[in-house]
Amino acid sequence: MGSDGGKDPYATTFLRQRGYGWLLEVEEDDGEESKPLLEELDIDLKDIYYKIRCVLMPMPSLGYNRQVVRDNPDFWGPLAVVLLFSMISIYGQFRVVSWIITIWIFGALTVFLLARVLGGEVSYGQVLGVIGYSLLPLIVIAPLLLVIRSFEVVSTLFKLFGVFWAAYSAASLLVGDEFKTKKPLLIYPIFLLYIYFLSLYTGV
Repeated sequence: MGSDGGKDPYATTFLRQRGYGWLLEVEEDDGEESKPLLEELDIDLKDIYYKIRCVLMPMPSLGYNRQVVRDNPDFWGPLAVVLLFSMISIYGQFRVVSWIITIWIFGALTVFLLARVLGGEVSYGQVLGVIGYSLLPLIVIAPLLLVIRSFEVVSTLFKLFGVFWAAYSAASLLVGDEFKTKKPLLIYPIFLLYIYFLSLYTGV
């Protein structure tokens, strides 16, 4: 009687004899079904936050292991950065949002193909992640451009600073020693890519 968990033994016997014993079985909870949503989607917020700091502070002297942005690529972090940049760009130019996402995908593809042609050992996922994360400097300077818009010279200097910052963050991760004398051939397209990103935001 104890093995049936307090159920009526006659009813239990009757059901088992008629082949309905499966009605009395209790399924055990599967631990995997109770995983948090972020874990199910493979989203590591600590890892994304660390990569953001690596991109915003690219100086080697700060001690960050910046290679983790390239060597451990993820999709959700760069996508969030690109979407944030797109949301900022909606301010007066809603039509550029789809263009920004398109340029991110195909611009990264262009850099990836060029890197492979030049002999680099890098995957498309790595390039996509680095290009996406490296939009962060442009997001940082975007609010400043709204404030200093009337000061043309200062605004131009901030735009150049933001583009150089973004391009340096991306190039320092993607352009390794394996390129040797071919580094400028990859750095230049990366620089142009971020100029185009900025032009989608400013409309220039």
